[in-house]
Amino acid sequence: MGPILLGVLAAFFFAFTFVLNQSMELSGGSWIWSASLRYIFMVPFLLAIVAARKNLSQLIQVIKTNPLPWMLWSFVGFVLFYAPLTYSAAYSPGWLIAGTWQVTIISGALLTPLFHEKIQTPYGLINVRAKIPYKGVGMSLIILLGIILMQVEHARHIPLEKVFLGVLPVMIASFAYPLGNRKMMDVCEGRLDAYQRVLGMTLASLPFWILLSLYGLYTVGPPTMNQSYQSLLVAISSGVIATVLFFKATDLVRGNMQKLAAVEATQSIEVLFALAGEFIILSMALPALMSWVGISIVMAGMALHSYSSHSTKEDHIKGQKTA
Repeated sequence: MGPILLGVLAAFFFAFTFVLNQSMELSGGSWIWSASLRYIFMVPFLLAIVAARKNLSQLIQVIKTNPLPWMLWSFVGFVLFYAPLTYSAAYSPGWLIAGTWQVTIISGALLTPLFHEKIQTPYGLINVRAKIPYKGVGMSLIILLGIILMQVEHARHIPLEKVFLGVLPVMIASFAYPLGNRKMMDVCEGRLDAYQRVLGMTLASLPFWILLSLYGLYTVGPPTMNQSYQSLLVAISSGVIATVLFFKATDLVRGNMQKLAAVEATQSIEVLFALAGEFIILSMALPALMSWVGISIVMAGMALHSYSSHSTKEDHIKGQKTA
């Protein structure tokens, strides 16, 4: 199964995050439990999968050899990603958060100089510092235009400060997720599969989720059964299925920043999945015309971004053949 198709499937299951987080927010559930319960519930499922594949001891050994990077980048990739995302559900509908989340495509591109990629030379493969894919960033700006149109429409109905409280946490998450994911790929160096990497990052971030749960018990009390059940669904659909699919897709293109950007671009389709889910499950009203224009622009930007990445790859191959 190709990386792009895996990315689209991941986007479908990721969309449950935005729909169910909105459902929990509407029913009075705290973002603290929406965030922490997802990762706590993920542990037994991932442990069972990795143990069944007889890969648990290898994972533990890899973590033990270098625990600090695991703690750091798991905190960045999971905690600084999901806690802000659940917090933003108090201020924006799920489809709008999913649409704004697509700024991660630009965020991921801007993070590119922090990493290295493998280049084929007459002397073999060498690691060079990656450069910002400006062509891809240009296509991504189309996606940003669509996000702005959606947010402008939303700002017509709620105070501006609430718009910022819905947007800024998503912006933080948009940088944290690709940064943590890519750094962990560097730390793992291809030694672990997607299941092991997701489990390892979940275990490494678990102390924070437990501390957040204790804070939740003290400030808002225990979660309701309904919130616990919905958090379990998020853990299975988004935490286990979607994350493993997405990590598998990024693993397949590890070391190629152009193809990695194309895989990350597939996540823009989450906005359509989230919109359909909120309309069907939560009976929420459909967006206004300007928001639909914004959604269409986001989808067009995704298609152009993927095409741009594919064209750049073909040009690079032709250049190698004629050299």
